Amino acid sequence: MLWGETKPMLKPSRSGAGGDDTGDYFAQAPRKAGSADWWSTGLLKLVTAMVIFMAGVVIGLSVSANVSRYYYNSHTELFFPAATYSSGACDRRGASGDCGPGFRAFVHPPTLAHSMTDDELFWRATLVPAADEFPFQRVPKVAFLFMTRGPLPFAPLWEKFFRGHQGLFSVYVHTIPDYKLNVSKASPFYGRQIPSEEVSWGSITLVDAEKRLLANALLDYSNERFVLLSESCIPVFNFPTVYEYLINSEQSFVESYNIDTPQSAGRYNRRMAPHILAEQWRKGSEWFELNRELAVRVVADYKYYSIFRKHCRPSCYPDEHYIPTYLHLFHGALNANRTITWVDWSRGGPHPARYGAGNINVEFIKAIRNNGTQCTYNSKHTSVCYLFARKFAPSALGPLMNLTSTVLDF
Repeated sequence: MLWGETKPMLKPSRSGAGGDDTGDYFAQAPRKAGSADWWSTGLLKLVTAMVIFMAGVVIGLSVSANVSRYYYNSHTELFFPAATYSSGACDRRGASGDCGPGFRAFVHPPTLAHSMTDDELFWRATLVPAADEFPFQRVPKVAFLFMTRGPLPFAPLWEKFFRGHQGLFSVYVHTIPDYKLNVSKASPFYGRQIPSEEVSWGSITLVDAEKRLLANALLDYSNERFVLLSESCIPVFNFPTVYEYLINSEQSFVESYNIDTPQSAGRYNRRMAPHILAEQWRKGSEWFELNRELAVRVVADYKYYSIFRKHCRPSCYPDEHYIPTYLHLFHGALNANRTITWVDWSRGGPHPARYGAGNINVEFIKAIRNNGTQCTYNSKHTSVCYLFARKFAPSALGPLMNLTSTVLDF
């Protein structure tokens, strides 16, 4: 019925058996004078209504597309930062281009550049798949995390250490902002600097840098072990020995202890209670080694990190206490309670002994490897307790390079 028209009365059919009663229920109204004008007016109204309806649909779809595009672009940058996941031509196996990031780029980011904040990075890095199996052939890698203010004087030594073992390691470097490492394109350090922030010795910013290194390394799903090193660290075994030792270990290696001295128990702040009690306070070497599970836990933690940020100052050195204490509180069984980086504190003072060219010889390297220390590895006693050593001066590079073909064996 159209507007303004009176509906005609319909009467029941009186046709007999077999009669057609369709005409009674769909009877046409009798034609009146001027019916052509009436139909023209009705048709015009119908067309107008359809035009308005279609215009509304077009406008709605346009607004929806713009909103969806904004939502996709803003959230895609968090999951797939363009600089990190862009890798060239688009195909099913890995790519970027107009078809978006591929799966290979997601599990193995081809570059380290991204625009994520620390909070976004830490959140993204701690996403853990619920599936037990990986949908790709995963070869576990060791992530070497270098924290330095500037140059890496022992880069040539590390380059020789890594040579021939591509696919079994990853390198990540945290420097001062805007610093550019001077290495060749063939170097494993080339293009491996992560987005970094300023770091102050003895402050919580050192923990921030450690978390930043761990988080960037966690973006690569093949990284299984994570070892923190400085620019003054060297390897004292060859790569196969280090790789097998770490990959096959049932525990992580974080030194963790508490003794009644001003440099240990004396740094505890009672304002940390009740979350951290005095008897739970721990100290250890900053130079840790973690498996993937613990690396995720450390990066994800904000509660205890916040307590350290607020109460571990001044002269508290959170980099020596935060991870040892956190692991002791929640994951002690997964930690060997020892470091795998040898250092000489026998001379006393706030810094360890530093060794230069005059100290480097075969006997010195052997003494680091077998210095009388006994430890446990996978519940068995062993004398192989240290895989790395520090602190070495740049002048030690030449003599160390001369030992690579003999005692160092790489």
